[in-house]
Amino acid sequence: MNKKWFQVLILLVLPLCFGIDVNAQGGGDNDCFVPNQIIIGLTSATHLPAVASQYGLNPIPLGQVGTPPIYLLQITNGNTPQQIVAATANDVRITFVNPNWCMIYSETLGNSWAIGNSWAIGNSWAIGGSSKGYNKNWFTDNIRLAEAHAGTVSNPGSKGMGVKIAVLDTGIDLTHPAFEGKLLPGFDFVDNDNDPSEVGVLRQNPSYGHGTHVAGIVALVAPEAKIIPIRILDANGVGESWRITAALIYAANQGADIVNLSFGYPQKSDVLKRFMDSACDGLPGFPEIGNRRIAAVIAGGNGGNTRFIYPAKEDLNGSIGVGASGRLNRLSTFSSFNTESGGGDWIEVLAPGENIVSALPGGRYGSWSGTSMSAPISSGVAALIKSKFPTLTPALLLDQLKETGVRLDYIDSTRGRIKTQKIDAKCAVENNLVCTGTNISIQP
Repeated sequence: MNKKWFQVLILLVLPLCFGIDVNAQGGGDNDCFVPNQIIIGLTSATHLPAVASQYGLNPIPLGQVGTPPIYLLQITNGNTPQQIVAATANDVRITFVNPNWCMIYSETLGNSWAIGNSWAIGNSWAIGGSSKGYNKNWFTDNIRLAEAHAGTVSNPGSKGMGVKIAVLDTGIDLTHPAFEGKLLPGFDFVDNDNDPSEVGVLRQNPSYGHGTHVAGIVALVAPEAKIIPIRILDANGVGESWRITAALIYAANQGADIVNLSFGYPQKSDVLKRFMDSACDGLPGFPEIGNRRIAAVIAGGNGGNTRFIYPAKEDLNGSIGVGASGRLNRLSTFSSFNTESGGGDWIEVLAPGENIVSALPGGRYGSWSGTSMSAPISSGVAALIKSKFPTLTPALLLDQLKETGVRLDYIDSTRGRIKTQKIDAKCAVENNLVCTGTNISIQP
């Protein structure tokens, strides 16, 4: 992508405030948003001056993307974003209105939809002080990763050669040994510079290390793939939907085949949905990315319930929501889930997500649990598939990831019937739709 054009894009799409304080905006599950900002989609750019005047908005946008246009606007009349949403409900010039919602990494404590572990709960910052625990992760046998890498004479394996995976998270420790030779240039959409390093203080910022840990899992599962590190979450693990949209545009234009999103929020973001419609499904709306297409792998949330978490709940072709499983191939107690009674299959597949050992800042290794860990395992396996079957569209790529999984169908004593699939790397790379293996067999 032309460097000058990209710099212009950054000025157009980046919001002018950073470092969101969740508590300053209510701190509840439903009201975390950037104050005094609103995201509005219009049927035509010609309506902007009149719409801005009528609803107390600054007509000079903080950002603009898409066609028809989507704007990030400053609220100037003292109304809340919710009041703007209510006031514009029947305006035919407007296609949608959203607050600039927060997006929070999936293991955040204190939210009813995110009750996974933090670094301080039963987990170690440095297991063995070396990479031993990292290279001997329990999940690699569980998903038959070695077999997927090795393959056979008649059916070669895959290690992800030629595939680019964008990790949108808290950043990354660029000097960690786990990433040697595996990183491409990235970007920091929090501080607006080209250094996507993690920012924070060990044991003071609960999210510090999250992005490094997530990227380390990708590097282990798909060791020959390349990682594009993109920082979209601040030192508190918080981002917002407009910033994430800018990062997704960047990822697409950097040639990412897959994006890993280990964050979410219980509110729908229309601007993110529209981007994913374009980037994953190929629908028009974002000329900024041309014909580029990406598959989105998304953590399903850690509420231990059926509450919808976005963007996983968008359930689009070319994106997939991932839940967590444990050593016994059952849905983890903390993982959000579907039920037979309704809600749709927005969590389409499970992957290991308990006590996963991966990289931490400062050359360390440690374990973390959550769907944030399940997503990069799935992203890595998707990269193995993409490397071997490079012509697959995002939708077909993720269909293969899902349909080659081990079928789970059992009755959970507290959550009722659980019916889903758990990924299997060997079967995914072989494109084997009847996935079997005694080490991963499931009993009803």
